Amino acid sequence: MRAGVLNVDKPAGMTSFSVVRRLRSLTRARRVGHAGTLDPLATGVLPILFEAATRLSEYALRLPKTYEAEVHLGACTPTDDAESEPQPVAPAGHLTADAVAAALGRFVGRIEQRPPAFSAVKVDGRRAYERARRGDLSRPAPRPVEIHSAQLLAFQPGEQPVARIRVTCSSGTYLRSLARDLGEALGVGGYLGQMSRTAYGDLRLEDAHRLDDLGDAAAVEAALLPPEVVLPADMERVRLTDEQEAAVRRGRPVRVLPEPRSQLLRAHDQRGRLIALGHADPLRRTFVPDKVLS
Repeated sequence: MRAGVLNVDKPAGMTSFSVVRRLRSLTRARRVGHAGTLDPLATGVLPILFEAATRLSEYALRLPKTYEAEVHLGACTPTDDAESEPQPVAPAGHLTADAVAAALGRFVGRIEQRPPAFSAVKVDGRRAYERARRGDLSRPAPRPVEIHSAQLLAFQPGEQPVARIRVTCSSGTYLRSLARDLGEALGVGGYLGQMSRTAYGDLRLEDAHRLDDLGDAAAVEAALLPPEVVLPADMERVRLTDEQEAAVRRGRPVRVLPEPRSQLLRAHDQRGRLIALGHADPLRRTFVPDKVLS
């Protein structure tokens, strides 16, 4: 199996790891991983990294993600989503689309967000969900996240209103927390219903592959995208000569002309294949490899 990225449309009911396990079994690839966990109830874009591309996960996680989700208002749940029983908070029949849109807009920007009690965030060395399962439903401490945009797509009024929203945000943002906090801002409580990740960087849901359509290793390999699709768009690309490539593969810096314009660089061989990630040494005008891909 060659290195690459598979854009998978994760179905509801599967964990992200179960998708990885299924594809590892199907392809017999040595290294398979995912970039950015989706909750079991969620659907949508899940990048699966194969072979050397697994080493790019830390860069992939920096990419913005876009979600479309339903927020149920007037109640809350211990898990902040529909996996647990809703508990009424306050009447919500008076809410209007304008009021919901205005409240949603206040979350755009860099904010402090408290993750759900049932989350993978570590608290005193233990996962929050482990504490929650033992009855400790206190939420982890707030942490900074960035919401680039938040839009109200539709609003269903009534005694149990539902808002459909589209959100583009940074890694680490919990839509469950946003749903909860939106409900609190409106004074009625809220929790997350259906959710789909519609974009992950340049990966789009309309281009994603359903697992049921990938019947064997050949089908998976044919659907693989180049590893660099999960790298930030502003990471400058440099082309190496054959001699430079040999040096970089041994971890040695090479002189790159003209002078690189950015600090983070990605190096490609003469055929355009991604060879390494590294940084520029502006004094020596060299590319210094930090991570060489096999």
